[in-house]
Amino acid sequence: MNAPVPTRACVVAAAQDSIARGSRSFAAASQLFDRATRERAWLLYAWCRACDDLADGQELGQGGRPVADPAARLARIRGLTGKALAGEWTGDPAFDALGIVAGETRMPHRFAHDVIEGFALDARGWFPRSEHDLLRYCYHVAGAVGCMMAVVMGVEPGDEATLDRACDLGIAFQLANIARDIEADDRMGRCYLPVEWLVEMDIPPGQHMKPPFRSRLVVIARWLAEMAEDHAASARRGTPALRFRSAWAVLAAAGIYGDIAREVTARGAHAWDHRAHTSNAQKLAWIARALPQAALRHRLYRPAPRPAGLWTRPR
Repeated sequence: MNAPVPTRACVVAAAQDSIARGSRSFAAASQLFDRATRERAWLLYAWCRACDDLADGQELGQGGRPVADPAARLARIRGLTGKALAGEWTGDPAFDALGIVAGETRMPHRFAHDVIEGFALDARGWFPRSEHDLLRYCYHVAGAVGCMMAVVMGVEPGDEATLDRACDLGIAFQLANIARDIEADDRMGRCYLPVEWLVEMDIPPGQHMKPPFRSRLVVIARWLAEMAEDHAASARRGTPALRFRSAWAVLAAAGIYGDIAREVTARGAHAWDHRAHTSNAQKLAWIARALPQAALRHRLYRPAPRPAGLWTRPR
């Protein structure tokens, strides 16, 4: 006998619980959306969180460890995602969440498949050799999610210019994550620092977390933070295309996540003694600061060409 199909409300409730426990930063920013957009943001987050947890053998982003069956986990992610995008119930609330939000927003399926390609890179032990490789990875695991979020916020799937700005914000978030998680990634046997950077700083492969190289690692973390800020600045230029409340949420999130990268650089050699994060007071401060920015976004962020030096997502 088939299990009953869950109601949308049940799937939304599960998604809300996922974001509340998995990311206080995104949960705080999501409260600024109107109800329909907020629920769809939760639904999308639930899918992203479930894929990440499944790929990394963790729960709500915590306790990650090398997994013995990465290919099988990737196959499960692909299978459930394909089923959800085809409009079928999967029996997994997080994947059903993707099916709901994709159906309600006309979200291009290619973005979800692009995200999964990021998990595929990790599954085969990939690492970046160049800055281009790093940014390509950031697109797959976060920039494509930025494009999906833009569609959730009402951006037309064919509005490539605004999607580019949304992609920039996702990449900014991921660069901050990489700077924050260098030590945690090392424990997982992963390194997202380009080989070319390590060579430039004369850090032997696999040795970047060793004490003799800590001062050089601080320089690399600063490079990541600067790249994150450049991408976030580009992303802000896209906010005039958004409705007010969505622009408010985006600008608040950009500030909140930017503080993570700034905290990493401010700590210097102690950046990885414990995980950098933003306090509740910092989140509230950015929510307040982003309000007038959103109201004045058409004057603050006038149309301008996207900086030529920024990496551009594949079409």
